[in-house]
Amino acid sequence: MASRAHLWFVAPALILMVLILLLPIALAGALSFTDYSLGNSGASFVGTENYERIFTRSTYEKMFIATFRYVGVVVPLSVGLGLGAALLIHSLTRFGALYKTIYFLPVMAALIAMAIVWEFALHPTIGIVNATLERGCGTFLEAWPWYAKGCDRTFPLWLTDRDYAIWTVAFIGVWQAFGFNMVLYLAGLTSIPRALYHAAEMDGATSGWDRFRLVTWPMLGPTTVFVVTISIIRSFQVFDTVEAFYPQGGGPSKSVYVMMFAIYEKAIQQNLMGIGAAITMIFLVFVMVLTLIQRWLVERRTHYG
Repeated sequence: MASRAHLWFVAPALILMVLILLLPIALAGALSFTDYSLGNSGASFVGTENYERIFTRSTYEKMFIATFRYVGVVVPLSVGLGLGAALLIHSLTRFGALYKTIYFLPVMAALIAMAIVWEFALHPTIGIVNATLERGCGTFLEAWPWYAKGCDRTFPLWLTDRDYAIWTVAFIGVWQAFGFNMVLYLAGLTSIPRALYHAAEMDGATSGWDRFRLVTWPMLGPTTVFVVTISIIRSFQVFDTVEAFYPQGGGPSKSVYVMMFAIYEKAIQQNLMGIGAAITMIFLVFVMVLTLIQRWLVERRTHYG
């Protein structure tokens, strides 16, 4: 009996893991092979038809394009800006806490409320963005009239033009994400022993770039792996901004039709639970692959570092 005592301690965690994690995933996987809809008494097995539809129809091709464009913009910019902001704040002797609070405000703010603010700011006629661009353009023309042809004071419809919509939403994503990455990098910076900088200075690393290249960046390796992985997963999960701006269809010509919105549209709005479950399983595969890559990189660094 004593040899089985450990089972009683791990049983609650195992039961919760099965009920909260594994059972919903298994249920979604099973539904992805059916044409199930809420309200129907039964469902027919359709095999891989839902997956074939996802990988062959143009609507879902736009879904993948929009999602990877968003991830490709948000991840490197939010990671780079987060690292830069962390380095600047870490080097300050005064007002560091104030800057931390300011940069972290977008993370704490309700994204739906901020999306409404951004919608007003990006309005083509009354928005502050185009108004500022127009004023700056007019000032520039007065100073350099020869540039008149390159500044005709016509500015994009940021949220309704299919050529700009996904990039505008990605910019808002960067604005909202880099403060969180900054906090993670600040935690990593505070854990670097000061003795390493003194040793590097004794070896000739006197400039700030040398200290960053030889000490800071290598020591931030595990933090960077974690930040990049979390940023990618959070970027794949983008939904609030898209739903706030385009509640009916994923933007102009489906240019902002990201995966989370596609799941919401198919499973909730159109009651196509099978298609929604199939997209969910594809998303889970992406997350699982990213998690395995992160674990491999961390273990590899621990083994060789």
